[in-house]
Amino acid sequence: MTTDAIPSEVELAILGVLWKRGPSTVRDVHEALGREDGKGAGYTTTLKQLQVMAAKGLVSRDESARSHVYAASVAEARTKRQLVKDLLDRVFGGSSGALAVQALSLKPASKEELDDLRRLLDEGKGGKS
Repeated sequence: MTTDAIPSEVELAILGVLWKRGPSTVRDVHEALGREDGKGAGYTTTLKQLQVMAAKGLVSRDESARSHVYAASVAEARTKRQLVKDLLDRVFGGSSGALAVQALSLKPASKEELDDLRRLLDEGKGGKS
C-alpha cells in the first residue's frame, strides 16, 4: 500500500476476493462479488474500482494478457491489523479489553477462538499493541 489509508468497504470486498482466489480478471472479481444485484453496480463499476485501487497501490495489474489480471498488493493479515488498530484507536480509545468485551457481547466466540484468546493472554500478549 502506498499509504496507510484504510480500504473502503467496497475495496475490502474486492481485496477479499483477491486474497481468496488469487490473481483474477475483472470478470472473475465481478462475478465473485455478485455485482449484478439490481443496484447498478455493473462490470464497468468493478473495472473502475480496480483501476482506482491500482492507483492507490492496493492492487497490481498484469497487462501482459488480453484480459488484465489484478492481484492484491497488500497482505491480508497486515490490512486486518491496520483496520482493527484504527477501530481500536477511534472507537475504543486504544483499549483492547473494551474492544474484546464489545465484540464478545455481540457474538460469542467459538471454543477454538477462546482457546486462542487464552493462549495470547497466557503468553502475555493480551495487553500489548
